[in-house]
Amino acid sequence: MSKQDAKRGLLLVYTGDGKGKTTAALGLAVRATGRGKKVLMVQFIKSPDRTYGEKLVFDKIGIDIVQKGIGFTWTKTPEEHREALQAAWGYAKEQLLHGGYDVVIFDELNNALAIDRFPIDDVLPLEDVLETIKSRPKHIHLVITGRSAKQEIMDMADLVTEMKPIKHYYDEGIPAVLGVEF
Repeated sequence: MSKQDAKRGLLLVYTGDGKGKTTAALGLAVRATGRGKKVLMVQFIKSPDRTYGEKLVFDKIGIDIVQKGIGFTWTKTPEEHREALQAAWGYAKEQLLHGGYDVVIFDELNNALAIDRFPIDDVLPLEDVLETIKSRPKHIHLVITGRSAKQEIMDMADLVTEMKPIKHYYDEGIPAVLGVEF
């Protein structure tokens, strides 16, 4: 590997049905910030109307984090979700291609691309996502999280980690825990 290749931005994908995809990206964001890197996390599903622990701490330590979603697909109308996804993609794409960050995280983009309850191809086109990934400035590390990663994205990735559930307290009826899930 040449020195030039070693300095290129990597594409990392955290996917699977297990817990820990966003958490892994959060840890990477903290590590990169500790090394003086400028980090942006765009959350495609989470809504700015809710409070999340990562947002509270990232605001304190200088990591840019932006919630562009409106929550789970069953909480609003398909048209509301489509509008939010279109706005989220436009914002995320612009920020990535601008090149002002060293690390960009597209949190739950995989989930968004996997929506099948209503059409999204016209507001979040996979081909545009793939082209944007390829066209990003060469120095930017891009992290994409979420279940059901598209094969085309995994094929482009330098690293794909699949989170696999072995045991989860949800199965025992324990709901989302403050400070653990949000």
